[in-house]
Amino acid sequence: MHRQFRKLTKGDFPNDNSLLKQLYLGIENASKKRRMPIHNWSLPLSHLAIFFEGGLDAAIEI
Repeated sequence: MHRQFRKLTKGDFPNDNSLLKQLYLGIENASKKRRMPIHNWSLPLSHLAIFFEGGLDAAIEI
């Protein structure tokens, strides 16, 4: 997140509101990336389900 802010705040801004708007849009963009599902999650999940033999059934549906 800090790296994202450093990228966004490079350059000159005419006023404080424009800087705040840029940071807000950066946070919104970063939050969209965090909501994306984990790539190829089904493979490790199936291995965990086999290893724990029913221990995950209550927490998630397989």
